Amino acid sequence: MSAKGKTTILITGNTGYIGTVMTGFFKNKSYCVAGLDCNWFDKNHFFSVPKDSRPDKQIIKDIREITREDLSGVDAVIHLAGLSNDPLGDINPLLTEEINCQATLKIAKLCKDTGIERFIFASSCSIYGAASTDTPINEEGRLNPLTAYAKAKAISEAELAKLADNNFHPVFMRNATVYGVSPKLRLDLVVNNLLASGYLAGEITIMSDGSPWRPIVHIEDFCRAFCVALKSPVDKIHCQAFNVGLNEENYRVIDIAGEIQKVLPGSKVRILSKSGSDERTYRVDFSKIKKILPDFKPQWNLRKGIRELLEAYKKYNLAEEDFESDRYFRMRTIKSLINSKIINQNLYITGGSI
Repeated sequence: MSAKGKTTILITGNTGYIGTVMTGFFKNKSYCVAGLDCNWFDKNHFFSVPKDSRPDKQIIKDIREITREDLSGVDAVIHLAGLSNDPLGDINPLLTEEINCQATLKIAKLCKDTGIERFIFASSCSIYGAASTDTPINEEGRLNPLTAYAKAKAISEAELAKLADNNFHPVFMRNATVYGVSPKLRLDLVVNNLLASGYLAGEITIMSDGSPWRPIVHIEDFCRAFCVALKSPVDKIHCQAFNVGLNEENYRVIDIAGEIQKVLPGSKVRILSKSGSDERTYRVDFSKIKKILPDFKPQWNLRKGIRELLEAYKKYNLAEEDFESDRYFRMRTIKSLINSKIINQNLYITGGSI
């Protein structure tokens, strides 16, 4: 416990797209929040992080370099940090394994060694890869990760499970694709991207043929699920995997575009099919989290989330040059930092300010 008697959580990756929102969410729930992040995206603001959403303590450090001292006073860890999508993960699969898997296990082992019992791991529904869309896949379904990012998540889950015992309780949150407003906006996520395309250009541009299925979850409901997992009795969450989302929020990409078109009636849907038929396609069954963790009560759906995003795009003056810049696309930012020699090929900061 912190000095004020509050539960202290460490959120890794707290200055990113999800982390900035999650920090504010947990602070609003009266938790003491410490953050650990290498801060690659320090200048990628869509708007300023509100003061009441900033961590009580901030550690600027690569997750690969975390130490026991960084965990001092921490009661639970929420592990978000890592290379955040398939394109980033595919640049160097060995590096993805190092950051997204080996560093995850290092942190978990340090937690176990220092008596931190709760470890909430941000996994991904992408570990299902290509699954039959006839029947939504549940947590017992076959894992079929197709990318370095998804493979690292699947391996991390398996290795974390080996660490579980009476004093260490990992839980694996297999999240649907996240969307929604954040101070560190990302436009490389399907809903955010398609809406920005329609809003700025009048064309909702789909790079694939639009046929793949994607489950989606609003960023606040994502945070809500992690909060419920943290508060739940250990026998409910110990070494358990939970698909995080809603059954009715499984969409084909083309159907997401259709929902956006209803909010932007003058826009057109443009299918480029540049990537052909995307191999990654999965409908997901979210019944388990509803049954086992009934306090998880999602507050958002796609239509409501689109309207919220659109208002934010207008309020914070999203412009065409933003859509073309590095700021809101993680791959572009990382490549820019490498080209500027701010980080090296192994993604360590080489010196100077990001």
